[in-house]
Amino acid sequence: METILLTIHLIVAIAMVTTILLQRSEGGALGIGGGAGGMMTARGAGDALSKTTKWLAIIFLANSLALGWISANNDDNASVIDQAIEQGEQNQENVLPEIPTVPQDGEG
Repeated sequence: METILLTIHLIVAIAMVTTILLQRSEGGALGIGGGAGGMMTARGAGDALSKTTKWLAIIFLANSLALGWISANNDDNASVIDQAIEQGEQNQENVLPEIPTVPQDGEG
């Protein structure tokens, strides 16, 4: 579940950055001012981007809270680094094959 939420978090973060950068740099974006513009006008496109940004921000915040809750209620108290070191030690036991040696003089 945590992997799915992290993937969603990454996708939403990239989408939010993209929609913010697509918006025009003008005062009063985010719904201040208003007007009778249609959806196909520049103002309508700005409104659509503002609404998209708002919903992406809400999803981002909810996802952040969910990830924090999962992290706080996780029974495993070891950090990610400790887990990686432990896995490395377990995998390192039989990494190298036994190397054949050259027999000494007189051994057969």
